Amino acid sequence: MFQPSQNDVRRFFCDTFAKQRQGQPMAPIEVLAAGWMDEHPEYHADLADVEAALAAVYTVDDGRTNPFLHLSMHLTISEQVSIDQPRGIRQAVELLAAKRNSLHEAQHEVMECLGEMIWQSQRSGQPPDGLAYLDAVRRRATR
Repeated sequence: MFQPSQNDVRRFFCDTFAKQRQGQPMAPIEVLAAGWMDEHPEYHADLADVEAALAAVYTVDDGRTNPFLHLSMHLTISEQVSIDQPRGIRQAVELLAAKRNSLHEAQHEVMECLGEMIWQSQRSGQPPDGLAYLDAVRRRATR
């Protein structure tokens, strides 16, 4: 399993941002990431300076979202949907996107469900519960 470090993730996003701005060729995962970066212009300054990105610390007290975590969650959800894992997530996200009339807004709601699943797993010491995650997304898509 690929387990990039925090710095690896930040470099990936900053390098991808630079490639996009310079019109350089990108790998498919970079194209996907660049699309999500375009959806978040508020992060462009963070992405433009790799050294500052590597040094940045994001805490709850700052009242600011960690742009690298946020973009990573977009990529995670996009990948889950592309391979339909957990099985049924593609349909649930598509339903939610149709209901919200926005894939972006739907993904933000799915992020809340994903974050809850991860938090519960860490808190309990148990593996992530993909079925509970899927159920949470489905509930949002049907309410």
